[in-house]
Amino acid sequence: MIKAVIFDMDGLMFDTERLYVQAWDYAGEQLGLGKVGYMNLKTLGMNITLARQVWMEEFGGLYDEEGINYHAKVFLKDYFSKNKLPVKPGLYALLEHLACRGYKLAVASSTYHDEVLDKLRHAGVDFYFHAVIGGDMVRHSKPDPEIYLAACRAVGEPPQNCMALEDSRNGILSAHRAGCLPVMVPDLWQPDEEIERILYKKADSLYDVLAIT
Repeated sequence: MIKAVIFDMDGLMFDTERLYVQAWDYAGEQLGLGKVGYMNLKTLGMNITLARQVWMEEFGGLYDEEGINYHAKVFLKDYFSKNKLPVKPGLYALLEHLACRGYKLAVASSTYHDEVLDKLRHAGVDFYFHAVIGGDMVRHSKPDPEIYLAACRAVGEPPQNCMALEDSRNGILSAHRAGCLPVMVPDLWQPDEEIERILYKKADSLYDVLAIT
């Protein structure tokens, strides 16, 4: 019986992955690397440490982490000065649906904990969640199961009673390896055959998750 639902954040609750692609394209152009937004897809679901390794493999000595982060932040600051956080369709309806039915809710995101909380508050949904696990709170990044095991402990439920909502390959693998029930709501990446085999369900949008719960 499903008693808890664990949410990924970027690309699942908020339509931010496309925004990060634009930010990294901008940053890469500022540094003379050209558009590097494709690196977002290559690092989906990873924490900063693991993502750094992928960037180094791609660019070697040309990788300027400080410069990339600086210019990406300039882009994002300008964007958010003019726009609200892009919320995925169905998020508010799903959270209210789950809360009314007594599900325990948590977030398991590779993003740093404080940034996750900031986004949840910005969207006005922080009060729905019983626990928030950020990437800086675990040693190993998705696809390692550590973050989902931590989220299960935080809500006091065994993994088999926890449904995990994810949009990335690494996220689905992390949830599956933890023993959770992985549900994919695709964003930038569509599941391949390997991922299809381990999914509990696949939903086209967060609205479709309503029927699963």
